[in-house]
Amino acid sequence: MRTTTRMHLAVAGAAALVCGAAALPASAAQPTEPPAPAGLERFTSQQLDWRGCALGPDDTTGQELDAAGARCADLTVPLDYADPEGRTLTVALSRLPASDEEGRVGPLLLNNGGPGGPSLEMPLTVGKAMGEVASAYDLIGMDPRFVGRSTPLDCGWDVGSGVFSAGPDRASFQGAVALQRDLAQRCERTNGELLPYVTTRNTARDMDLVRTVLGAERISYLGYSYGSYLGQVYTQMFPGRIERMVLDGVLDPARYTQTLLADSGPANERALRAWASWAAARDDTYGLGDSREKVLATVERILREADEEPLRIGDFRLDARYAPVVFFMGLGSDLDENRDALAGFVRTMARAADREPDVRPDALLTEVLTFLTTKDGSEQGSVQMAILCGDIAERRGVASYWKAIQKSRATTPFAGPLVNNVSACEFWDSPVEAPTVVDNDVPALLVNATGDTRTAYSGARQVREQWSSSRLVTVKAGQHGVFGEYGNACADGQVNAYLATGELPGRDVTCRS
Repeated sequence: MRTTTRMHLAVAGAAALVCGAAALPASAAQPTEPPAPAGLERFTSQQLDWRGCALGPDDTTGQELDAAGARCADLTVPLDYADPEGRTLTVALSRLPASDEEGRVGPLLLNNGGPGGPSLEMPLTVGKAMGEVASAYDLIGMDPRFVGRSTPLDCGWDVGSGVFSAGPDRASFQGAVALQRDLAQRCERTNGELLPYVTTRNTARDMDLVRTVLGAERISYLGYSYGSYLGQVYTQMFPGRIERMVLDGVLDPARYTQTLLADSGPANERALRAWASWAAARDDTYGLGDSREKVLATVERILREADEEPLRIGDFRLDARYAPVVFFMGLGSDLDENRDALAGFVRTMARAADREPDVRPDALLTEVLTFLTTKDGSEQGSVQMAILCGDIAERRGVASYWKAIQKSRATTPFAGPLVNNVSACEFWDSPVEAPTVVDNDVPALLVNATGDTRTAYSGARQVREQWSSSRLVTVKAGQHGVFGEYGNACADGQVNAYLATGELPGRDVTCRS
């Protein structure tokens, strides 16, 4: 749940994670889940085989879970809940049990966002952030269907992310269209029989099966980013089954569309300028320019050169599609350590833009470029896009994306061609279920930073307005994912006080960074 880890989720998960759109018509609303079909008894009555989490000597995450006292199990779920006699999947779970039996609240399910973010390790990170409060909960990590250790899905892409920039002109945009069409077609060829069931609604059903198998009447829930949308869908489909709920980095469900990041453009432009000022003040360290304007000129030169000819960085070739994504990934947090990481990326890319020979990436940039530009990132990128498209694929017409990109260039020249770009969902089959219209009012604690570059702060305000029983903790910062990640004692304290008592603040709270 580190911000550097979330970088990866906030890219393929980013356009698969936040953007503006009109609300669905009321006719699509599904306020309650219909009765479960006969035949689910074999799933609801299963006994979980809790065992050690480590899969081998190289499984660091599993070893850390084991050392903390966690146990892991595989839950069997139906591929299609309407056909429980059909194909089944496994969903990987971890559990760090409550140590305070007298004050025990029950299970706290955790989701790291994405879509498609692995969450098995979250009992470790969230447990640390919760401190003594964690002792009252069974902390449950869950890799959603087709994610992480759960039954996998891989479309066999040559790149890892279906989120990339449209580039500077119509020709580069047409290249983006061709690539997105190819990505969609590959998923259909390789996994067509699975794609209709790679959806948020089915993950919510899996969550409720977890609740049932754990023997809990209600569950508590903590979800980041896309995980906030998953939590909202769960409350709509299974009303009355939430004990306590924290949504951090809140996604407005009315903006959950295939161009999820569209209204994050302005926040990303502001974050880029703020980072440039930060780097300029440290020119002796980074050498990117001694003024904000000079640092931004370095950024523009990198993007321009990547368009002219891909940048050679070790074994990687970074072109105009993915060079902006590297910046985008680095703008998820205004913490010094993350700004430093981005400055290191930019130094390396600037050398490559100068066409220096033998430019080599450091370990973190190697990880980022591997995920973005090679088939090694295909599995994670595939499932992220499959969830988004399985939820809300819609034929908008290719020209509509180009118009949105062109309109955005005047005010968001860096972010606009990325956050408004065409999606593989344009070429996806229509979802088998209508998207969930969230029209309830749930007591929940909402947490969002004002400068969030993924889930725009306006979305949190909108959910707060709809959920009048909720409370909003606002952090004046540029950060995506606050609780346990940003080090804000005010926000962390509000979350832990709520989880400890079940009592929301009397009114909304504003925390300084």
